[in-house]
Amino acid sequence: MIEFFDVDYNLLPDNRSNELFSLRKTTFKDRLNWIVNCERNMEFDVYDNKNTTYLFGVYQGLIVCSLRFIETQHPTMIIDTFKPYFPQLNLPDGNFTEASRLFIDKSRIQELQLRQYPISSILFLSMINYARDRGYEGIYAIVSHPMMIIFQRSGWQISIVETGLSEKKQNIYLIFMPVDSHNQQIMIDRINQKSPSRNATLDCWPLSFPIRKHRSDELQLDAKPDGMFSVSNA
Repeated sequence: MIEFFDVDYNLLPDNRSNELFSLRKTTFKDRLNWIVNCERNMEFDVYDNKNTTYLFGVYQGLIVCSLRFIETQHPTMIIDTFKPYFPQLNLPDGNFTEASRLFIDKSRIQELQLRQYPISSILFLSMINYARDRGYEGIYAIVSHPMMIIFQRSGWQISIVETGLSEKKQNIYLIFMPVDSHNQQIMIDRINQKSPSRNATLDCWPLSFPIRKHRSDELQLDAKPDGMFSVSNA
């Protein structure tokens, strides 16, 4: 099983914290070369605080994907970090949450033989399920153009709220991700089409997705790896 669950910042064990922030450093600093704060081979910032909830995808005890949620009533990267890059940037009042620091670890996906599974789609569904369980009206995020395409290709009916220009003079987008039952079902249908879950309940939170062990002589359902990507600075 791949287990998807959430942990509040104040309840995050030291070993899981070290693992998370080390993976983030590998993704956002080493791979993407973002201007991020790194210490002791880990990446973290001021938004990793008591207002933060982390969503994890864990397989065989190892984090394979993760993201950070912060309710928009608190300081977020959207308003505090990215506002200078947009002509106008405002979030509506309401019960919304921001997603940031989203990644899938390509190396672990390959090492754990998970490439044939639609990990990105399952992660997106977990975001919807989490938000619905917590009663949020939707999710906001700042994403790069490649990341926006990944969301759109997943079938999730996201919408572009504002378009800005990053410090690298590349387009970035404030997007809104609806979490209604219709979009939830879109993601469930996509997952079942790519990798039937054998009657697993996929509309719940926490979320578990069954993994079938493949023999070495079996063909993979999808030979294209999911790769690592991110929600946040472009």
